[in-house]
Amino acid sequence: MTRVLVLYYSSYGHIEKMAAAIAEGARETGATVALRRVPELVPPEVAAQSGYKQDPEVAVAKVSELADYDAIIIGTPTRFGNMASQMKNFLDQTGGLWFEDRLVGKVGSVFTSTGSQHGGQETTIQSTHTVLLHLGMIVVGLPYSFKGQLRMDEITGGSPYGASTLADDGNGGDRQPSANELDGARFQGRHVAGIAAALVAGRPAGAA
Repeated sequence: MTRVLVLYYSSYGHIEKMAAAIAEGARETGATVALRRVPELVPPEVAAQSGYKQDPEVAVAKVSELADYDAIIIGTPTRFGNMASQMKNFLDQTGGLWFEDRLVGKVGSVFTSTGSQHGGQETTIQSTHTVLLHLGMIVVGLPYSFKGQLRMDEITGGSPYGASTLADDGNGGDRQPSANELDGARFQGRHVAGIAAALVAGRPAGAA
């Protein structure tokens, strides 16, 4: 059975909701899916004061477990057009896995959240792709066969690089992921899990 890890960091819950939709889509293919969050770097008192949301029901990931999965789908909010420092710190600890080629040939994919329509959605995903490629992973995005990203009747996230959402309603208020954005996340989960399953099925017996 294909094993998929949805690995994410979420400050206010937007990426958390997208991660749940990604996991839902991956499970629809019959894959075994694990949902994990990376450790918080912000001091607890500062996180609490800022209203950060941490779901205690989702386990904190360990770097060593990444090699146990056939696909890893990473979710991170943007920080000035790049991944959040919490995610970068976690990925920076994969040097041992890189040295032993433990992630080579596995499927990697990324989704994100920004505060505005042009807040760095594509650059955040693409800069994370760079890390995945250095680890030897096979990068998969969100193809245009998900027709929701062609919509022009509403403001929506989504690009061929990966699913995304907008966290600001344009008036400084909180905007939650839309139905279309969650559909894109589910599609990406199914798409990645399906490709991972095909790769696993094509490998010779005993191959990593």
